[in-house]
Amino acid sequence: MSKDKNQSPILLKPACRARGGVHPVHNKFSAEQETVKLPLPERVYIPLRQHIGAPCLPTVSVGDHVYVGTKLGDSDAPVSAPVHSSVSGVVEAITPMAGVGGGIADTVVILVDECQQDDPNLHPITVETADDLVKAARDCGLVGLGGAGFPTHIKLKPNQDQPIDTLIINAAECEPYITSDYRACMEDGELIMQGIQTLLRTLQVKQVIIGIENNKPKAIEKLVAIAHEQQDEQNRIRVMKLPSHYPHGAEKVLVQVATGRRIAMGALPASVGCAVMNISGVAVLQHYINTGMPLTRRRVTVDGWAVKRPQNFWVPVGMLVQDLLAHVSLKSAPHKIIMGGPMMGSAQYTTNIPVVKQTNAVLLFDQENDLSAFSQGPCIRCGKCVAACPMSLMPTLIERFAKTNDIENLRRVGVGVCMECGSCAFNCPAHRPLVQYMRLAKEIERKGRT
Repeated sequence: MSKDKNQSPILLKPACRARGGVHPVHNKFSAEQETVKLPLPERVYIPLRQHIGAPCLPTVSVGDHVYVGTKLGDSDAPVSAPVHSSVSGVVEAITPMAGVGGGIADTVVILVDECQQDDPNLHPITVETADDLVKAARDCGLVGLGGAGFPTHIKLKPNQDQPIDTLIINAAECEPYITSDYRACMEDGELIMQGIQTLLRTLQVKQVIIGIENNKPKAIEKLVAIAHEQQDEQNRIRVMKLPSHYPHGAEKVLVQVATGRRIAMGALPASVGCAVMNISGVAVLQHYINTGMPLTRRRVTVDGWAVKRPQNFWVPVGMLVQDLLAHVSLKSAPHKIIMGGPMMGSAQYTTNIPVVKQTNAVLLFDQENDLSAFSQGPCIRCGKCVAACPMSLMPTLIERFAKTNDIENLRRVGVGVCMECGSCAFNCPAHRPLVQYMRLAKEIERKGRT
């Protein structure tokens, strides 16, 4: 039943301001373009590791026929997520292959057939309890869809010592260019709200906060309207308009801005009574509950100054980037290709790599607009990197300790807190590659523990 819009305060203000951060130009050129479904390639290449945690072991063999949604790999490890086929066809090979960021993983190569049949064993899922929800999230193969790929079922697992009272839906999408979550809001609004209702019912949280930056007025209007129509009796669903400020989409920052709570180093949002889900992930999970179809495709933004017509595409997991780009009109040959956003994404040395679950964007830049081409100068001790850091770190100090392999001091200054958001490098007038030094420092500190 429809409710009067004045009955409940659907729109919330942030609980507090985030420290640091930067204001990059948004460049959301593909925002108002409807998502396009791509024709299938001749082959897909599906890595058995698309998540933080243990890699999957193959559950198929060379020569097997698989369907859309057939499980290809799984693991008994607590932190892992199964991998499923995005096409129907024949398994040609299971071979090591480089992926995003250069990591090597066993990869299932499937020759695509013309039938494209869904796995006959797929069926709608009954979800009544929190345990049912956790199992559904794992069986779906759901991971974080815009970050490092942390398995979602770990986030949703009930904890008697610290019950979850707040569910935060991350629709901030603060990185420039990327609009895949925005298109999810515009195209999958009803499914998203259905998913929120499922999460409310099973997790028994006190409130749901949908965090979205205020540079997306159409999506805010749509989410508010759906929330009014489908609001529960306790009025627990709210939409929070966030300032357009990077990195509001980072989990720790979003939790703090939405609730005022701070997550300790190394801890998860559950430690402060929160669970955070990407808004596209909510739609994927509810689609799995409704149909039994696991995570097999991604909405991917293709944009950048080398692209003639920025667009979002439905891309099967495992499609090579070079096959994706065959459907993209370019203004010029790309000088740099980035998987993900320009702030936290990774530059690629080849297009012979597959789209994976976490791939939310492929950005292509010509040489003229490749900002990394600026020559770096010496640090002038201006402090702009410190002012930009949302975690109150001193990036130049960490850079110095990384160069000298000073593990003790890296731990002392809290390098493990770094989110690798890139705000320090963005703010540096000398164009120093500070985020790369931060990653190097974290790796040095990690190796020092082993």
